[in-house]
Amino acid sequence: MKSPRLLLALAGALAASCSLTAADGWVPLFNGKNLDGWEQHSGKAKYRVEDGAIVGTTVLNTGNSFLCTKKTYGDFILEFEFKVAKGMNSGVQFRSEFYTQETEKEINGKKKKFPADRVFGYQYEIDPSDRAWTGGVYDEARTGWLADLKDNPAAQKAFKQGEWNLARIECKGDRIQTWINGVKAADLRSNLTLRGIIALQVHGIGDGKKNKPGEEIRWRNLRLKEL
Repeated sequence: MKSPRLLLALAGALAASCSLTAADGWVPLFNGKNLDGWEQHSGKAKYRVEDGAIVGTTVLNTGNSFLCTKKTYGDFILEFEFKVAKGMNSGVQFRSEFYTQETEKEINGKKKKFPADRVFGYQYEIDPSDRAWTGGVYDEARTGWLADLKDNPAAQKAFKQGEWNLARIECKGDRIQTWINGVKAADLRSNLTLRGIIALQVHGIGDGKKNKPGEEIRWRNLRLKEL
């Protein structure tokens, strides 16, 4: 049995640790146990919690799906780890919103209609394909690519297939910067949206002819520091 003095010392150490975290400014977006603070918009992909990670799973015949924070954020640093199935497209939305009614937008010269509740906005691309644009910035359901990685071979090589990867996003004013495993991926200026939700995307797979249902992406250690 631990002595009262030892218990008090342990409690003090824990309190000091919590104070340090608060003083440092980092706040966890995911508690590692359940999806409190999150809600799903757009699509019917499955989300669950397993081994301290949020797991997104593809399903047939649905559009892109998004698990969204209930809170919105403006200027911040966001860090998270992810591990994705080979060939599965995904991403993390930031400063994003969702349409309140059916909306038509022109993307890359083509008009597209988006239903109510469809999430749109900046996305940190997760792209394990041979193209290797993980860490690029795509403007989901609004204008298309803002910063791909075709001229950034160092960032293209930074992604680790089949392993946990560390992502970092910094937003301050109209400047957006991204990193993949410590390598700078994108650095751009855009003021389309200066505040919005964070959201975890599972890309639609249609009828499953190209990508099979049941593919998974995992996110863990999601934390944010407001600037």
